[in-house]
Amino acid sequence: MAEASDLLEWPKKDNRRFLHVVYRVGVILHFKIFFICLTRFYTEVFGMKLLRKRDIPEEKYSNAFLGFGPETSNFVVELTYNYGVSSYDIGTGFGHFAISTQDVSKLVENVRAKGGNVTREPGPVKGGGSVIAFVKDPDGYTFELIQRGPTPEPFCQVMLRVGDLDRAIKFYEKALGMRLLRKIERPEYKYTIGMMGYAEEYESIVLELTYNYDVTEYTKGNAYAQIAIGTDDVYKSGEVIKIVNQELGGKITREAGPLPGLGTKIVSFLDPDGWKTVLVDNKDFLKELE
Repeated sequence: MAEASDLLEWPKKDNRRFLHVVYRVGVILHFKIFFICLTRFYTEVFGMKLLRKRDIPEEKYSNAFLGFGPETSNFVVELTYNYGVSSYDIGTGFGHFAISTQDVSKLVENVRAKGGNVTREPGPVKGGGSVIAFVKDPDGYTFELIQRGPTPEPFCQVMLRVGDLDRAIKFYEKALGMRLLRKIERPEYKYTIGMMGYAEEYESIVLELTYNYDVTEYTKGNAYAQIAIGTDDVYKSGEVIKIVNQELGGKITREAGPLPGLGTKIVSFLDPDGWKTVLVDNKDFLKELE
């Protein structure tokens, strides 16, 4: 028991950072069209940069990485194309991504000018004073646009719906060493939000866990894949996950070890609500960027 207790201290001591979010996109034509159409939307509409791309034929997938800064310091998007798959189901559990901007109205006009889908016009959020808008990318993923001052990380949120917020908060604290940065109660709109992360909201990406009153289950679909987080020891981190899975739910989906074709060491798992996280060896990740 003492050994397990000591092991549970590891996530708090580990060198953790959000690396990227992975989601699947469909391509009807050639892989080249994937890069032309989707990366153009993210670069020309949102202002991201195409950081790198790779093709892993032995695993039958290709990736494009886009973000507002280098992967060594910023959270980025990893768009994944699986060979031969042209469409995916986003499901009801995935909420949205969020991008902060100093002028929401200007960004919305750019989205509209580039043929994007504006689903909520700029205006104050319900029950608050922040100015927001919602738009969709070509594959149907929703992006919340939040008006804020300058920030080192404009890609600021990933929102996932959960069936038990207290359980989810406890899981991410114990298994991943995150902090509860803010809890927002909105009984008039029948939802509660927990903001989880490794740094303050205006400095870094946060995970927004949303509980809608009386809703305990959601469909996951097969479009949203996972969040990747850096660790100094995937093996020790994997042992922690197993302990927390036994207490709160979830399961290991890939034991700690190197990825075929890349050699990068990872461990992957599901949280109690079925959302997937991948822990990536920090040194291997930097080698991959080289």
